[in-house]
Amino acid sequence: MTAILLTGMSGTGKSTALAALADRGYECVDTDEGDWIEVVDGEPLWRIEAVDALLEHPRTGTLFVQGTVANQGELYDRFAAVVLLTAPKDVILQRLATRTTNDFGKTPEERERVLDDLEHVEPLLRRGASHVIDTDRPLADIVDELERISRETSGSAPDAPAE
Repeated sequence: MTAILLTGMSGTGKSTALAALADRGYECVDTDEGDWIEVVDGEPLWRIEAVDALLEHPRTGTLFVQGTVANQGELYDRFAAVVLLTAPKDVILQRLATRTTNDFGKTPEERERVLDDLEHVEPLLRRGASHVIDTDRPLADIVDELERISRETSGSAPDAPAE
C-alpha cells in the first residue's frame, strides 16, 4: 500500500489536484471534508487515530490524502511521500480571489493570514516534504508528476485502476 500526502498553503491547488487524481481513478481523501479534523484550542488538527486507521486500510493502489494541519508531521512516517504543492504569492492571491469552491481567502484578513502562512508555515512544510511541486503550470503536468511520484514510491507500474 502506498499513501501520498498532498500538503501546502491555501490556493496552491491541493483540492484541484486531488479531484484530477480521482478522475484518473485514484483513491483520494480530502481531510478538509468529513470527520478527519478536530479543533483544539482554536487550532484545526487531524484526529490522528482516524487518519491512522485510514492509512491502515488495505488497498491495491495509491491513496492520495490532502491536508495541511499543525499535527500532520506525527504521521509523516506513514506516507510513502509528502508532497508540498506551492505557487508564487501573486498566483495564490489570484486563485483565492477567483475560486468558487471555497470562500476562504476572500477577505483582506484571510489574505493577510495566507501571506503570513506563506512566510512562516510553508518553510516548515518544505522541510518535511520529500517532494515539492510548483503548481504554476498546467494541471495535467502536475498530476502527471504526482503519478510519477506514486510509481517511484510504490516501485511498480502505474497503479490507477483501469477503466
